[in-house]
Amino acid sequence: MRLLVTFSHPKYLRVKFSNGHVKNSEQLDFQLLKHADGVNPRKKNRRIVVAESDRLPYVGNNFGSGSLQCNNLCRYFVGVLDKRTMQMKVHNAQLFNMLPVIPGESEVNENTKQADTYREKVDALIEAFGTTKQKRALSSRRLNQVGNDTLQQAVALAARNIIDQKGVEALHNEVVETEAQTDTAHFLPPCNTEADRAEDVYPFDQLLSPNEFEALKDAGAKMAALTAEDLQKMRAENSPQIVLRHLESLPKEEAARDRQSRCVWYLSFLIKASQQRRLSFKFGSEDGCPRIIINKVLKDFTVESFHNGSLRNTVSSSMRMKLAAHCLALLLHMSDQTANLTLLHRDMGISDVKMLEVAKAMGLTLCRQSAHSREEAGTHDEYRMVSLVLPLVHYERRMERRKRKRMN
Repeated sequence: MRLLVTFSHPKYLRVKFSNGHVKNSEQLDFQLLKHADGVNPRKKNRRIVVAESDRLPYVGNNFGSGSLQCNNLCRYFVGVLDKRTMQMKVHNAQLFNMLPVIPGESEVNENTKQADTYREKVDALIEAFGTTKQKRALSSRRLNQVGNDTLQQAVALAARNIIDQKGVEALHNEVVETEAQTDTAHFLPPCNTEADRAEDVYPFDQLLSPNEFEALKDAGAKMAALTAEDLQKMRAENSPQIVLRHLESLPKEEAARDRQSRCVWYLSFLIKASQQRRLSFKFGSEDGCPRIIINKVLKDFTVESFHNGSLRNTVSSSMRMKLAAHCLALLLHMSDQTANLTLLHRDMGISDVKMLEVAKAMGLTLCRQSAHSREEAGTHDEYRMVSLVLPLVHYERRMERRKRKRMN
């Protein structure tokens, strides 16, 4: 039903009743409401038309979801024909779609019902028109959602109970300790924290397997056969000081001498590998290194990368830390669970701070020792020594950040 309504302003209103048939338009009481804000360009043209009857009121507006989807760039006109003069006058017009309003229903819906999300609308369509497979998937997803909500509530309750029992500070300390163990676990040798003997904390078999130890038989024999002149030549060639120290003090007993010489050769090979930037498959072959040892070092102490279509084995900074930790564990087995930390960091070219960090991560006990210098008479060298004592020492991790230097 369409009616033409005239008000005391230059525009005519053309209303359309979507539900209902008006028999007598004179029985309807029309009201035109406009927005109170006459300055805002988006609100000043908003209009609401209310048509009240004895049975049901109708409301229409030119904005919002209930308005007609008309092109705002178009103008609408109504022609009024004067039958006496047979002349037609054209007036501006607005279109309104009148919808029935049940008193009290719109207020309840606006307050209680929230706007459906896109996911909820799709689910409603699946429930009404979806296939059996889609409905089954929807039911499964809703069950999983209920299970996830229940799990989250249980986790939140458990976390709240733990916080109440231990406190925030204790949990923070546990997180810091776990992070410290995670940061250092990737470069430390295998550790048995429940060992009863010191030599079982870092097992020798985990550093050198029986097959690898057997492969070093010939190389160890060459080390055991070195003379004083050979050692003097090695010292002139700037060989690692810690290697020379152990070669000068090899045991006299045959079995112990053989074991120590093999360990010394493997130690010198690891130190030499730590001083390289990249290792090739031929590394150590000129020194008579067994292939099983070369493969072990390439696998455990290098990072593989591609460069110009070829594979490279790079000794990164983290791999140098790993080499330092394994050398330190090997020295503990060679020197009755003690090691000279100062000589090791000098031979490997690693800073004292990083070497100290490795020793603390391994739980070793630190001490200092003074010794006379052989090269310069009357001088004293102070060495930092480490030893493995049960139980292992737990060092607190410092969380302080280094202060940045101010630039002038």
